[in-house]
Amino acid sequence: AMDSDLRARRALERDLRTAFAKEEFKLVYQPIVSLATNRVCAFEALLRWPHPEHGLIPPDKFIPVAEEIGLIVPITEWVLKTACAEARRWPQHIRVAVNLSPVQFRRRHPLQPIIHALAVSKLPANRLEVELTESVFLQAEKATVEALHELRAFGVRVAMDDFGTGYSALSYLRNFPFDKIKIDRSFINGLGQRDAEAIVELISRLGARLDMSTVAEGVETDEQLAKLRELGCSEAQGYLFSRPVPAA
Repeated sequence: AMDSDLRARRALERDLRTAFAKEEFKLVYQPIVSLATNRVCAFEALLRWPHPEHGLIPPDKFIPVAEEIGLIVPITEWVLKTACAEARRWPQHIRVAVNLSPVQFRRRHPLQPIIHALAVSKLPANRLEVELTESVFLQAEKATVEALHELRAFGVRVAMDDFGTGYSALSYLRNFPFDKIKIDRSFINGLGQRDAEAIVELISRLGARLDMSTVAEGVETDEQLAKLRELGCSEAQGYLFSRPVPAA
């Protein structure tokens, strides 16, 4: 069984490198809606890999492998350039959000691909959001903090993804310059239960007091949307509005 797993892993690594060389990766975009205006305020760019033999490979299966073999860095550069170029065609009030891997911040110049993508696409920096998970900060060094401050000074917005599921997320809100908090979908799925609603309301109020917007992920029903408005959440994202779709 171990030998079979190893062979499958090696095949996945090989196919990943081939997919990048042949430009098989695609981007799809899911809208983020402002609850104050009922208008789309941003799109999150999501990476997809339609494998020629095995069909659509889930991101949670190939992204960790890409990180381990070092391929995530050039993939992220491609995602940034592609997403910024696409967003340049959108109305000026709509931003694009891109997820960054923790591996990106272990490089010597982590911000260079972001700045380059903005320069090439001529997209204003304030129309780009970068989303970071807690894993970026678990072993954060001084250079990471400085890079985030530099990124915000450049005009790029910084969001913390999957908020509420980590170890000490509250401390990060004091130490890192976030513009946005994304509330993990597990809490949205629990709406209707007292504990989940209390947590969502607490995060929403916390964000408001810290001048950070709050985004509810995984919104699927009108009832959830109504409750999120009641609890003070500022933005929402999920299948209720749209599945991730190609730019066209």
